[in-house]
Amino acid sequence: MMKRDATGRNEMTTSGTTATRADANPCCGITTPGGLTREQAESNAVLLKAVADPVRLRLLSMIRDSESGEACVCDLTPAVGLAQPTVSHHLKVLTEAGLIEREKRGTWAWFRLVPSRLDDVRSIFD
Repeated sequence: MMKRDATGRNEMTTSGTTATRADANPCCGITTPGGLTREQAESNAVLLKAVADPVRLRLLSMIRDSESGEACVCDLTPAVGLAQPTVSHHLKVLTEAGLIEREKRGTWAWFRLVPSRLDDVRSIFD
């Protein structure tokens, strides 16, 4: 019989004993929980969602390829052919994911990559 434990995981109950699904006999050959933890999967999903957009990938590549390693939103907006509020939204998503840093200079915002966070994206697939 299946029921949920306090953490929301499935439990199997038989003859008065309770075991979590990971402890039960596997049906498909996976014998250890292995893989990512829930926290790791959630963290990785934030990164992957942030880069899973063509405009955001273009913005990241433009910042990476700039001579100074940073780019002003005033240059990025015409380069992707979108309105400034749309570009700002995409840059905000990338900033919140920690992939870029924002620095305000006068009336303009400048962005630069966060190399360690890009390494985190690469490590998902290692």
